[in-house]
Amino acid sequence: MDEQKWKGTTYGNGWMHRWLIRLLRYIDVRCLYVFVAVFVVPVCLIVNPSGKIIYRFFRRHFGYSAWKAIRKTYANHYLFSQVVIDKFAMYAGKKFKIDVEGYEHFQTLATQQPAFIQLSAHIGNYEIAGYSLVAEQKPFNALVFFGEKESVMLNRAKMFSSTHIRMIPIKSDMSHLYLIDQAIGRGEIVSMPSDRMIGSLKYVEHDFLGGKAKFPQGPFRVATMRALDVVAVNVMKTASKAYTIYVTPLRYDKSASRQAQIQQLSALYVEELERMVRMYPTQWYNFFDFWT
Repeated sequence: MDEQKWKGTTYGNGWMHRWLIRLLRYIDVRCLYVFVAVFVVPVCLIVNPSGKIIYRFFRRHFGYSAWKAIRKTYANHYLFSQVVIDKFAMYAGKKFKIDVEGYEHFQTLATQQPAFIQLSAHIGNYEIAGYSLVAEQKPFNALVFFGEKESVMLNRAKMFSSTHIRMIPIKSDMSHLYLIDQAIGRGEIVSMPSDRMIGSLKYVEHDFLGGKAKFPQGPFRVATMRALDVVAVNVMKTASKAYTIYVTPLRYDKSASRQAQIQQLSALYVEELERMVRMYPTQWYNFFDFWT
């Protein structure tokens, strides 16, 4: 259980983050990719427990040989470093090529009056969706980790200032639930991470990549409380300067009992998450023992 208490904050302090943003205004992101590949990733694999956790992930849930699991573990940490660099590159004003699969599903829901729910996971680089999937008709409310570094939160706010995006920090007093309910009442978009237990201990359990895993019940309860439409959105890195956003509608039986709706919707979400992870196994960034 201790391994699941991963802090989820961006490494470094405010000074380091500001320095990195300034640097990225003048150099190509690929220069930093090379630096982290040689000097940062090897150290992380030695010092941090994440290396062993991801190695087990590839061995147990993908059945890779020991040597292949080692190579994939390195690739996983290298890609995660790139995702972090890309995030700061966007703060510095850099652009990435973004392709969207299933954009019509987002557009349709964005033009309708009722609110809808957007479910995300700690794979790929979901933050880019906030800068790319913007609906002029609907404000976008994104749940974010309250303990994130101040410099990161300030840069996010700056990026979001010209859009309809608002951040809702997830707090231990559960006050974020009130803000979510208000946003839904106004017919807005609510984006929720759906692969980590944060705050409430209520969960749904599903088969996931060959093992039993617990997923937070909250996002599915919120969606089914008012029979809202739901899409899963995953943003996966496809090249050094390119991402693909996958928008997948999750159509559940809104006439079923509430508990049946929660079970059905969560199963659909887990199925889509597994599809994405199988397509991009090295972009799984849950650095703790995810399975029960």
